[in-house]
Amino acid sequence: MRNERSTEEIALGIRRRVFEHAIRNNGGYLSQACSAAEQMAWLYNEELNLGAPTLPMVPGPFAGVPARGNDAYRTGAGYNGPAEPELDRLFIAPAHYALVAYATLIEVGRMAPEGLDMFNKDGSSVEMIGAEHSPGMEVHNGTLGIGLSTAAGLAWGRKRRGEPGRTWVFMSDGEVQEGQTWEAIAAAAHHRIDNLYAIMDVNRQQCDGAMSSVMDVGDIKSKIEQFGGVAVRVDAHKLDQIREAVKTPHRGKPLIILANSSPFRGMPSLQLRFPGLHYVRFRSEKERSGMNREIARSLRVDPVAYEGAH
Repeated sequence: MRNERSTEEIALGIRRRVFEHAIRNNGGYLSQACSAAEQMAWLYNEELNLGAPTLPMVPGPFAGVPARGNDAYRTGAGYNGPAEPELDRLFIAPAHYALVAYATLIEVGRMAPEGLDMFNKDGSSVEMIGAEHSPGMEVHNGTLGIGLSTAAGLAWGRKRRGEPGRTWVFMSDGEVQEGQTWEAIAAAAHHRIDNLYAIMDVNRQQCDGAMSSVMDVGDIKSKIEQFGGVAVRVDAHKLDQIREAVKTPHRGKPLIILANSSPFRGMPSLQLRFPGLHYVRFRSEKERSGMNREIARSLRVDPVAYEGAH
């Protein structure tokens, strides 16, 4: 399933949609759209081999947990198409990127724009922190660090069954502060799980500020290689570099693309909030209206009309 729009256009659309949502709701995960838009657009519009969505364009309400007799339960993976042997699977490891994931699904035609009206509402499956029932999500990755190992297990099973489809992970650099990430890389290398791919948003930011001020992780590429994986550094905002990186030979090893990104890309006025960029809640109406004008100018759109705007 390919979109008629270019990946560059989709990336811009992701930023614009997240910006509009954040202004209307007086805050949101803006910097994640800045850093990850090209990565998500590239995955969905170019790289992933996905089938057509199997779930309604407008997401249904939360249908409860898996249980005997709960025939209504579904994961959100249906927005990525069916789980067929020849198709790819995607795990979105940092669940707080959910708004970016939803915007991506809308931009590539896998979810209706009305779906965002349900964002973070009681009883909705379109959660602020994505869960396994949220659009585009297949498992619960709310605890950072478990996404890569979960995907590695699936990839191993698929390889043993002879399935040609790949298993992809979108992850964040904060996850390398978790030991489970390194165990996953070591296990994938040991078991020669080379149908496991990941792209890591290296924006050097986390909840409490810059990663270097919380717990510096050093040279991520070197560490991945020491644990048996193959790593390639790219500029996250240069699609040609990402396109070349995925061609890197990695026989018998997982491939991890380290996408060095900017948490201000497309919205330079966010630098005023540095280093508090994990979740941008506007401190005053003056800041909200000012950001509205400045970011709209940067994204080449009109300022967002919202209730209470001056």
